[in-house]
Amino acid sequence: MPTYTYRCDTCGHGFEAVQRFADEPLKECPECGAPIRRVIQPVGVVFKGSGWYITDSRPKSSSDSAESPSKPETSEKAIKSDTAKADKTPAKVAD
Repeated sequence: MPTYTYRCDTCGHGFEAVQRFADEPLKECPECGAPIRRVIQPVGVVFKGSGWYITDSRPKSSSDSAESPSKPETSEKAIKSDTAKADKTPAKVAD
């Protein structure tokens, strides 16, 4: 059952009340008998699980899958290092 916070507009008395969702809100202050109002409080949210990323809750669009290549691209550094290794290997001489 939720806990609701109430505050009196007249005397400023604040208190909490545990009520069911179906219960009517309280209407008068227990201190002075004046009308009270329910105070809206922020709710703490705790995410539990293996991961919470933006991509977990959003389906991929068709344009994202069309643009991504089927094979991973090699980085420029890997290409340069492969070329440098090829240049440094001695050439075989036929006898």
